[in-house]
Amino acid sequence: MTKGRKAQRGRTSFTVLLAAALLGGLVAIYGQQWLERPRVVSGPEPEPPRPVEARGDLAADEKATIELFERSKGSVVYISTSARVIDLLTRNVAEIPRGTGSGFIWDAQGHVVTNNHVAQSAPRARVRLNDGRDYPAKLVGASPVHDLAVLRIEVLERRPAPLPVGTSGNLRVGQKVFAIGNPFGLDWSLTTGVVSALNRALPTEDGREIDHLIQTDAAINPGNSGGPLLDSAGRLIGINTAIFSPSGAYAGVGFAVPVDTVNRVVPQLIAKGSYVRPALGIEAHDEVNPRMTQRIGVKGVAVLRAADGVPLKPGDVIVAVDGQPVESVAQLLNRIDEHKVGDTVRLRVYRDGKETEIATTLRAGT
Repeated sequence: MTKGRKAQRGRTSFTVLLAAALLGGLVAIYGQQWLERPRVVSGPEPEPPRPVEARGDLAADEKATIELFERSKGSVVYISTSARVIDLLTRNVAEIPRGTGSGFIWDAQGHVVTNNHVAQSAPRARVRLNDGRDYPAKLVGASPVHDLAVLRIEVLERRPAPLPVGTSGNLRVGQKVFAIGNPFGLDWSLTTGVVSALNRALPTEDGREIDHLIQTDAAINPGNSGGPLLDSAGRLIGINTAIFSPSGAYAGVGFAVPVDTVNRVVPQLIAKGSYVRPALGIEAHDEVNPRMTQRIGVKGVAVLRAADGVPLKPGDVIVAVDGQPVESVAQLLNRIDEHKVGDTVRLRVYRDGKETEIATTLRAGT
């Protein structure tokens, strides 16, 4: 045998021995790990899922709430507002969303009632019905002092039914209320609560007050504005208008315009496009009123000027309207606003050191 063949056979043997050694090492390592692995011990078969027990009948109050929502949601609408903006560089016109809110069908003519701050947030509005139909809306009229507005949509077929209207004069603290609206754009949401308080007042941007508000703990959030507040019979008792919250979200205190105010204002908005407030025909100012009444020592509203034919004169202090005391101009305006133009009211007036009763007829305000 040649030396070359002997060398080649030697290299082959060495390679075989090396491979065998490596294989033996791997078997030793992984074989030990395999032996140390926990072994799966077969056991009993897992139990099949337990059958779901049929639920019993719903409680009576749950049934009533479900029925109220199903009956009322078709009368509640989703309102979105937008404005057209012109790009000064390209001259292109874009439709920019402004906000969303809620409202409800008022009558068979397609009038939709909502908050003024919802309707006036942009010049263009659209109303979406619960069945998905969408319509452009026209502003019919608004009353900023009551935060109320009326829109109108043209629905030619399958007109949604208006909400039944209740009364707010006989509400009681503690009675159940239900709010339907579109909080944060989450459409047709229902929240429940109770009447927490009555006759609350909130200041408006022009320095006046919205009076006789209903306070409720039913969750009201941005987007609920303009939606209905219902009693347990599904009747409209208020329009959700504002929340009291440092964060801007629900904090347990919400407010609604009472339906008695809505019933007084909305028909005028539909008929005339604006609300004509009844007035006494006098001039008075909250800025100077406290100084004048404190000097006299009487709580009330001091008359600065009086129109012709008004049985009041400068220097008079109105202390009550129909037996209800007034201590500020805003309070006096709200007392008068409970009446209509042409009504006669009785004023208790402090004049020349003594109180006297004066009857006067309300006229149209400006």
